[in-house]
Order: sequence, then C-alpha cells, then structure tokens
Amino acid sequence: MGNLYCLYLVLLLFCFGFFVNTLSQADSGSDAITAVYIVSLKQAPAAHYFEDQLRRHNRHGHGFHHNSSSSSGRLNRLHKPRNNSRYHPSSGSYISRVHDSLLRRALRGEKYLKLYSYHYLINGFAVLVTPEQANKLSKRREVANVVLDFSVRTATTHTPQFLGLPKGAWSQQGGYETAGEGIVIGFIDTGIDPTHPSFADDISEHSYPVPAHFSGVCEVTREFPSGSCNRKLVGARHFAASAITRGIFNSSQDYASPFDGDGHGTHTASVAAGNHGIPVVVSGHHFGNASGMAPRSHIAVYKALYKSFGGFAADVVAGIDQAAQDGVDIISLSITPNRRPPGIATFFNPIDMALLSAVKAGIFVVQAAGNTGPSPKSMSSFSPWIFTVGAASHDRAYANSIILGNNVTIPGVGLAPGTDTDQMYTLISAVHALCNETILANDMYVGECQDSSNFNEELIQGNLLICSYSIRFVLGLSTIKQALETAKNLSAAGVVFYMDPYVIGFQLNPTPLEIPGIIIPSPDDSKILLQYYNSSLERDGLSRKIVRFGAVASISGGLKANYSITAPKVMYYSARGPDPEDSSLDDADIMKPNLIAPGNLIWAAWSSLGTDSVEFQGESFAMMSGTSMAAPHIAGLAALIKQKCPHFSPAAIASALSTTASLYDKSGGPIMAQRAYANPDVNQSPATPFDMGSGFVNATAALDPGLILDSTYEDYMSFLCGINGSGPVVLNYTGQNCWVYNSTIGSADLNLPSITISRLQQSKTVERTVTNIAGNETYKVGWSAPYGVSVKVTPTRFFIGTGEKQILTIMFNATMNNSVASFGRIGLFGDQGHKLNIPLSVILKFS
Repeated sequence: MGNLYCLYLVLLLFCFGFFVNTLSQADSGSDAITAVYIVSLKQAPAAHYFEDQLRRHNRHGHGFHHNSSSSSGRLNRLHKPRNNSRYHPSSGSYISRVHDSLLRRALRGEKYLKLYSYHYLINGFAVLVTPEQANKLSKRREVANVVLDFSVRTATTHTPQFLGLPKGAWSQQGGYETAGEGIVIGFIDTGIDPTHPSFADDISEHSYPVPAHFSGVCEVTREFPSGSCNRKLVGARHFAASAITRGIFNSSQDYASPFDGDGHGTHTASVAAGNHGIPVVVSGHHFGNASGMAPRSHIAVYKALYKSFGGFAADVVAGIDQAAQDGVDIISLSITPNRRPPGIATFFNPIDMALLSAVKAGIFVVQAAGNTGPSPKSMSSFSPWIFTVGAASHDRAYANSIILGNNVTIPGVGLAPGTDTDQMYTLISAVHALCNETILANDMYVGECQDSSNFNEELIQGNLLICSYSIRFVLGLSTIKQALETAKNLSAAGVVFYMDPYVIGFQLNPTPLEIPGIIIPSPDDSKILLQYYNSSLERDGLSRKIVRFGAVASISGGLKANYSITAPKVMYYSARGPDPEDSSLDDADIMKPNLIAPGNLIWAAWSSLGTDSVEFQGESFAMMSGTSMAAPHIAGLAALIKQKCPHFSPAAIASALSTTASLYDKSGGPIMAQRAYANPDVNQSPATPFDMGSGFVNATAALDPGLILDSTYEDYMSFLCGINGSGPVVLNYTGQNCWVYNSTIGSADLNLPSITISRLQQSKTVERTVTNIAGNETYKVGWSAPYGVSVKVTPTRFFIGTGEKQILTIMFNATMNNSVASFGRIGLFGDQGHKLNIPLSVILKFS
C-alpha cells in the first residue's frame, strides 16, 4: 500500500509540474498566468440537507426539551447522530462528477486542473486556471462565488495543575483515565508524529474503542506506514494540492503525508489530547510528566500546513470539509490568514464560511487569535461562530543566573545544569582564545563559537567560554547547539552567551543546554558582563597581549522550575481586539478574543524530525510559546464539556467557557496585559476585554455554568444578512437567500456571552437570553458601567426553573462624547453558587 501511494505521489507531482508548465506556455502570446481559485456553487452542500431534515423532524415535536428524568439538567438539543454525518458513499463521487462536468462545459477544450471537490460543508471546488478562465466560471449560472486562494500561517507538563484539572474537571469526569473519552478532536495543522508515546493507545488497561460516530481514514505512506493510526490517533490525512501547483512543495522536507516534518502539529495535538503521565526528557534532563487537557480524547489529523511555506486556504478548506465529513466533534486551528480578508466584511472568506457550516453540523471550532499583538485591531480571527483564544502566561518559570566574581548576579535563560556550587570558573571570551590572530580578520562571526577548530583548547579547557548571540541566531544561520558542540569539543566547563547590542528587544525562550550554560537576553546586562570581564584582564605593558584572565563566575543553572510568579497575564504577542469588521478597520460589535488560556512556555510533544525550532531538533518534547499553544488548551477543555454535555451546541460550549472565566490572577489582583514587545513586564496594565475577552479559562467552573447563552446557525445567518450589501455574498457562500429571514439582527444583538458596541449614538437597547441547564435557582443581577455610559439591566432579580429561559434587557446611554474604548461587566449571582460574567465594551460614544 505504501509503495503504491508513493508511486501515485510521484505521478501526481510529475503531472502537476508538467501541467503547470504547459498551461503557462499554452498561450505564450498572452503570457497566461495561472492561479488557484476556490469556486462555490449555488446548490447547497450535503451537510445542509441533513440540517433541513432535522428541522422538519423538529417541527414534529422533537426539538429542544428538558429531560426531567436527568439529574444533570443538560440541554437536550437534537443534533443529528454523528455516525450519520457522512452521506452515502456514492454522493461524494457524484458531486465530483458534477463539478467535472461544469468545468468541461465552461472551459471547452482549454487546459485546467481541478485540485479538490468540496462536498460536505461547501459545494464547490478548487481549480488552477487563468484569470480569464476564472472570469468565465464566475459567469456561469451554477456558480455562486469565485475567490482567489490565499496563504495562511501557523499562529504541558504543568498547565493541567495550573488549571486545576486533577482535583477539578478531571475528577468530575472520573479521573484522567476517562477525561475526554468518546470525543474526537480534529487538528488542521502541520501533521503529527505517530510514533510519539503521547499518542499511543496501549498505556491503560481500560477499554478504548474508536467512537462509532467517526469514520475517518489513515493515509499510508513511507513516512506514515500502515499501523501508524490506532485507537488514540484515529484518522490522518494530508492536503497539499494548492501548494504543489505553485511548485513550492518540497516532498523531502514537507513530507507528502500526515507525518509532521515541522513539529507544530505534534505539539498542538498533545496539548489538547496527549496521553497522561508521559515523561518529558530534553537534553538528558527530566522536566516532569506531560498530559493533554483531555487525555482520553481521540485525535484526527488533517495536515494542511508545511514547514517551508505555511499553507493555502484551498488546502485548509479541504481539510475542514473532510474533518466534518469524518464526524469530528471539535476542530482546532492554530492558524491564521496572512492578510485581512478583503470585501464588505472579514467574516466572508472561504475558511470562516466553511467553519460556519461546521458549526451548523454541531462542531465546536477553536482558533488561535494570532501572534500579531500587542497593537489594537491586530486580531486575525474574526467571526462570532469561531471561538478565538489569546495567549496568557502561567505560573511556572525557569530562572537561570550567572554570579560574577565581583558579587554581581546577572539573570538569564537556559534549561541547563549549573556549575559546581562551591567553585568559581575563569571566564574566557571566544575572541581571546583563537588559534591565531588572523582568524578574527577572516571571520567576523568567530565569536559565535560555531567551529571548534578556530580555538585554542588549552586556554578554554576547564573554563567558561563566552560566546556572542547575534541576529544570526535569530535567523538560524548560527545555532546554540553548534556553540555547545564547540564548547564540549574544547572541554569547556560551560558556556555563557551575551546578547549582541544590535539585537534589540528580542524575547528569548528558555533553550535546552546539555552542559552548564546561560544566555543573557538583555543587551544592558550583557554590557555589565563584558565590562567586568574586560576590566579583569591583565595585559603586557608593551605588547598589550593578555597575560592573565582575571574574571571568574559560576552559573546557578536553570533546570528547576519556579512557581512564585504572578500569573496569568496576557502575553505581548497575543493579538488584540477590537474585532475588525472589514479591511478599512471599522470595528465589529463582536468581542475578540473570546478568552485567554495558557500559551507561553508550554512543554508538549515534538516530532522526531521536527525542524520548526532548531534548538529542539531531535528531541521528543519542546517548549513553545504562542496563541497556537493556547487554542488547543481550549479544544481539550471543550472536549471535557462535550463529554459531560453531549447535546450542547457549539454556542453553548462557548458560553460555558466564557461566562465562567476568571478575571483575577493567582494573587487575587486583576489580570495584567503586556503592552510592549520590549521589556513587556515593565510595560503592562490591567487587561481589558479587547486583551483577554471574558477572562482566563476556568476549566472546572465551565463544566457547571448554571446558565448558558445559546445561538443557532439561523442567528448567525440573520446577522450576516444584516450587514449592508451582504445579500449576494451570503447567497454565494451558503446558497441561501437573505429574504428567507424575515428580520435581520446587528452583531450586538447576537445572543453572545458578551456585549460590544462600536458606536453608541445616544442610546441603545440590547437583549440577552439565558437558559438554565442546572436546577431551580434565583439570580441577582449586578453591573458596572463603562466610563462615559450609563447602564440599566432588567430584571435585577429573577427565579428560573430547570430548562427555562429568561430575557435580560440592557439599556445603554452615552453620557459624554468620547472616542476611547471603555469597559464594564454584568454579573449574575445565583443562590446555588453559580456566577456568570458578561463583559461590556463601548468604543465611540455620542451623547
């Protein structure tokens, strides 16, 4: 099977290359240029037919109801049984033939290449054509929309404890051995390393069946042989057709298979659903045991991103479409677009609209906010049906330091052992330990310690070698690993890296070092080290040659974790709101991000051939930072909610996570947000909803929110149809006419667990409907108004029975003219202990 697939791949690559070449030369007189276009048809996709059948079924009395015999009081919304999520096997091939027929009729006798047929969430296809051919397709009556393909990019040993899972959410689910069982999380990412123990299915004696509702398959290739999948890793495919047509796909580096040649996908999958209790050993040092948030969840991988070029929307949409068709329960995307989508609204792009159909099919969708912070409007995840996650710190840090002979201690980073505690070692700069003086003249980068043959071993042996850390390390031209190899070859007692003054404000993550060592990330601290070193040199009075190295130091080591820091805080790189509604940066009445979760310095599984971080190459775990790491935390926690409340809609899961979020850090103070890339811990202030959304995720409280704010696909459609001039675009993407919706709603009127008003013209009234999923309870309502606004909420007290609904009416009045965003909150306090938080944001105010 593997050999046949490899032969198929070779033929595919050859044919793509030949086709692109001949197509480009087909009309040399007109210099025809080809590109990939995503074409959607007016006929609704397969998933929509199932929903139509459900609606007809619901009209016969089988819709939302409360099961009075259930002590949990859960929502019992009739979703389609997930094992029916795939249509008849012949349907896909039939739709594909319909697409082929349309292309033949529209482009009679002309060359083109169809890359994908989308069957399930979108009825359409991706095709490589010229702009003229794309124009011909757009004029066909069957065609709704033609969009140029665009690029996308990739945007834990302790976090389960920091989130309180062992004694909280896990214990409620029967312990880690059952946490997330029966739930399938689909990852649109860079693939997975199936050999990693985080994805083994034999570490527990408990039965571990593949969920019956899932029907995905595993590709078999040379890198991903038969047997790679199991009861844990239940599906794996790759999508690269759009990349291949561009001639940028490197099969030896990117792997035309689900195997992860980058590391990113392996990391994110293990954060969400990696096995519990896997030892984290890096550079021979043990850093504890790792676990995913939902360690008994199942993993399905849809590789659509690659190390060398990122990815393209056509491939991502193909992965999303397949994931929904396979029957995943949750989709996790640690990816964001490289540019803000053009058009009348950011929500109208192929990825977001495919995800809207996924939500319609009952799939909870999580996306990273992006790593483009801390500036306002830097958000890269836009739509209200997508749960957007920002990155926060947690309370574990690894501190390292060097103690100089003059009793000055300099902080630094480096997951390294220390030198002997009772001994000081001589410091020797690399540029003062050369074999001959001509080396420095010939190699201006010799101080980076990349080649041991340049140095005098007798001078360095048993001493601390000082190396420079320049921009070349940032660019990957020089590496820490190579410098360590140099130090070991020269028998150095350890290595000290100082920061080149030209590397300004660079944030350096802890890096594994096999021998005693430290990296000093501050240029100012680096100057202190060098001043001490240079002032301690003794030189010959005539020749000025160094006759004695007088500087000494010891390294404390950075292997021991420190849990005393204030956390969480919003990281400087985490993208911020307000949510841009369109390419002209008008603000949407939608709060983004939705939430923050641990995303900084996260230990998780790493691919054996992962190259995304050169410092962790060859390791089985890596410490990474980004909103990419925060999103799978939420995907895993959503699996726990889905396991407990299988009938929850995606919006209900989002509400449970949002309304129970924490507003305070570990010490009881307000959560802080870093405001600058340089010196972020100095430049910080209290976080607002545009920094942290509803707050920091509270995993245990989210399993018992008391009340939820629910939304349906029809609500999202009414919102989209309410955008000025959106009718044709909505029809193009969904195949549905806006006139079907008798009334439209603004984004502020969506039943979201937050309220955002971008322009408050004197006054505005909005409503929120809460549904009780717990026992009978009486709630009191309190609020704090945003500055420059008066707020009134009615009722201020209400009783709500199990399964009942209550409408809250919120009236806003501008009390001044002000263009600075201000924030408030509504709190709902139940007499049975439930507490809900609804953040308020008002930007422009006109009194």
